[in-house]
Amino acid sequence: MHIGVCKFYLRIPESRSLKAKRRVIKSLIARLKNRFNVAVAEVEALDAHQSAVLAAVSVSNDAAHLNGLLARVVTFIETHPDAELVDYETEFFF
Repeated sequence: MHIGVCKFYLRIPESRSLKAKRRVIKSLIARLKNRFNVAVAEVEALDAHQSAVLAAVSVSNDAAHLNGLLARVVTFIETHPDAELVDYETEFFF
């Protein structure tokens, strides 16, 4: 069993309130869950208006498949129009 965790550091430049941030983050989380079937949650910077930290997790029996899946998630987030990907880190547990 292989577990992959990817943590995304996002900047939301158009957000002026927590309500505006929540709209962007909820939309992004729903799209990631529907498209890639990964578990996603906001894990840090909960009170910051223009930044967010999301974590995506998946489990697989194939490490190569897991690595490819998380790479596609990163690419998807990079193309999201409302959030800017500042940095990300990926960890694998075997």
